[in-house]
Amino acid sequence: MGQMIDSIAALQDYDQYRDLHWEGSFEAYLEIVRERPEVTRNAFQRVYDMIIAAGQEEYLDNKKRLTRYHFFRDDTGGGHDAVYGLDIPLMRLVHVLRAAAEGYGPERRVILLHGPVGSSKSTIARLLKKGIEDYSRSPEGALYTYEWCNLESTGLVMGSEGGVFASPMHEEPLRLIPPEWREKAIKGLNLGNTRHKVVVDGDLNPACRFIFKSLMERYKGDWSKLVANHIKVRRLLLSEKDRVGIGTFQPKDEKNQDSTELTGDVNYRKIAEYGSDSDPRAFNFDGEFNIANRGIVEFVEVLKLDVAFLYDLLGASQEHRIKPKKFAQTDIDEVILGHTNEAEYKKLLANEFMEALRDRTIKIDIPYITRLSEETRIYAKSFGQGKLKGKHVAPHTLEIAAMWAVLTRLEDPKKHNLAIIQKLKLYDGRMIPGYTQDTVKELRKDTRREGMDGISPRFVQDMLSNALVRYDEPTLNPFMVMNEIERGLKAHSLITNDEQRKKYTDLIAVVRREYEEIIKNEVQRAISADESEITKLAANYVDNVRAYTLKEKVKNRFTGRDEEPDERLMRSIEEKIDVAESRKDDFRREIMNFIGALALEGKKFQWSTNDRLRRALELKLFEDKKDTIKFTSVVSNVVDRETQEKIDAVKTRLMRDFGYDEISAQNVLEYVSSIFARGDLK
Repeated sequence: MGQMIDSIAALQDYDQYRDLHWEGSFEAYLEIVRERPEVTRNAFQRVYDMIIAAGQEEYLDNKKRLTRYHFFRDDTGGGHDAVYGLDIPLMRLVHVLRAAAEGYGPERRVILLHGPVGSSKSTIARLLKKGIEDYSRSPEGALYTYEWCNLESTGLVMGSEGGVFASPMHEEPLRLIPPEWREKAIKGLNLGNTRHKVVVDGDLNPACRFIFKSLMERYKGDWSKLVANHIKVRRLLLSEKDRVGIGTFQPKDEKNQDSTELTGDVNYRKIAEYGSDSDPRAFNFDGEFNIANRGIVEFVEVLKLDVAFLYDLLGASQEHRIKPKKFAQTDIDEVILGHTNEAEYKKLLANEFMEALRDRTIKIDIPYITRLSEETRIYAKSFGQGKLKGKHVAPHTLEIAAMWAVLTRLEDPKKHNLAIIQKLKLYDGRMIPGYTQDTVKELRKDTRREGMDGISPRFVQDMLSNALVRYDEPTLNPFMVMNEIERGLKAHSLITNDEQRKKYTDLIAVVRREYEEIIKNEVQRAISADESEITKLAANYVDNVRAYTLKEKVKNRFTGRDEEPDERLMRSIEEKIDVAESRKDDFRREIMNFIGALALEGKKFQWSTNDRLRRALELKLFEDKKDTIKFTSVVSNVVDRETQEKIDAVKTRLMRDFGYDEISAQNVLEYVSSIFARGDLK
C-alpha cells in the first residue's frame, strides 16, 4: 500500500507547489514588484496580456487582413472549448480589452456578447474564465494578495480566527499604502519608471480598512510597524470552483433573489461576537462582485436580471464600486462580461427604463459561422474518426451536415447570378471561374444580418447523435444524417413558421445534389486513377498542345512520321471541363504558360499540379474506361471474375485515396453505379 502512495506522490512537483504557495513580508513583496512590476496589473490588463501571450497570427481573407488569436483555438487537451470561424468578432473583443487595458474607457463598460442561441457566447466566457485561472498559476500571470496576522493580542478578531484575518476580497497589497501618499511612495521606490507602469487605484475593503485604522491608532500612526508586524503577503491563485477571482451570476426566480447575491450579506453568527450588524468584520464579502475581484465576473443571460440588480451592475461597471448593505462604497477591479440572446436584447431596446444599461454596454455580435470548413471542425471535435467506438464515419458525412447548417444561415445572393451553394463555396475560399475576392467582399457587404439567423450547431450535433443511435450500422454516412435532419425539422421547437421549415427542407435537397456530385467525382477519379495511363494521356495532350501553339507538327509514336496536332484528342479532353471551341486557344496558351512558369522555377510539369487539367484528364480517362467496368454489374449479383477484379481495384483506391472503409466504399460505388446505370452521367 505504501509503495502505491509513494508512486502517486512522486508525480507531485514540489518546486511548483512552493512557488504557487509563496508567502512573505510586505518588504519581500516590494522587491517582487521592483523585479516584476506586472504583478500589479489590473484585471483588464491581465486578461488582455493572457490572450496575447498565447500567440497570434495574421492572414488575408478576401483581401482583408485578419488576426487569429491562438488563445481561442484551444486545440490542446481535446480542444473542447475551441472557437472556430469567429476571428472577426474575437478581434473586436480583443480590441475592446486592449482599449480597456490602456484605460481609454471600455474598462468602465459591461462587455456584452450578443448573438443567436448556440453561437459560442458561453464558450468564449468559459475560455476566458478557465484561461485567467490557468494564467494566475503561471510565472507570467502571478498576482498577490495579503492577510492580517499576529492579531491575537489586539482584540480585533475573535479567538476562533487564530489571530489571522485574510483580505476577504483578495486585494492588491499595495492598497495598504494610504492613497494620499501612494503615488509618491511608488515613485520613490523607482517602481514608476519601469516597462510596466505601476498604478494602484482604490481603497481597502471595509473590513480591512477597519483593522488598518485600529492598528494605526495602536501604533500611533507608525505605518511601517503596522505592515512589518501584521501583514503577510501571499500568492493568489484564481479559481472558479473555490470562488476566488472568478464569479458567475445566473438569474433565478425573481421572488427569491436579492442584491446580496451580488454584494454580500451580514453573517448573523458573527454579530454575536462583534456586537453589531454594521461591524464590517461581521459581514460576508461573498457576493459575486466581491469574490470576482481581481478577475472576471460572468453574467449569464444578463438582460433577464431584475431592474434592482441593474443599479449594482451599473455602479460596478461605471465607478468600479459596489455598495454592500450598511457599508460604504467598496472598490472592485474586475472584468464584467455578460451574454444574451437576441430575443432578450430586442426587449432591452424596447424598454426605456434600461437606457442607462444600454449606454454602459459595449455590444459585440457573436454570429453563427458562415465558413464551411470551420463549421465542419466543430463536428469533427465530437464525431471525428477515432472519437466513436466501433463506428466509422464515412467521408463527407460531417462536411455535408455542416454544409446544410451553413446554408440555413446564408442570405440569398442579390447579385452576380449566383446559386446559394456557390456563395457557400466562395465564402469557404474556393475558386469559381468568373468570380473574384472582390465578389466575396461585395457579397458580404450586401447582407443585412447574415449569421444571426439559421440553425445552430447544437441541432446538427443532436441529429448526428440520433443517426448514430437509430442506424444499427457499422458506418455512419451522409444519407443517414440528411434523413435524420429532415425528421428533426418537423419537430424543431425554434422554427416558428411553415415557410421557414420548407426553406430548410429544400436546402436538404440542395445538399443531397452536391453530395452526389462529390461522390460521382470521387468514383470517377478512382476508376481513372491508373497512374501510368493518365500520365501517358497527359504527355500526349501536352505534346499536341505545344505543337498547336508553336504551329509545329507532332511525331507519331508508332509510325515515327510527323503529323498535324490531334485536334480530336485535344477537344475530347477540353470538352470535359466545358472549354468552348471559341476559348480553346486561350486554354491551350494558359497551359503552356503554366508549364513555362514552372520551368523558370526549375520545376518539372506534372499533370496533377494544374487543377483544371487534372479534372479534364480524369474525366476523359473515366469516359474511356467506364464501359469496361459495366456499372450495371456492380449493382447486380452476377459478376464475372475480371469485372470483379476491376471493381475491387476501384474500391481499394476509394479506401486508399479518399478515406473510405470497406462498407462505405461498397455503398458509394453501388449508389454511383445506380446513377450511371440509369444513364444519369451529367
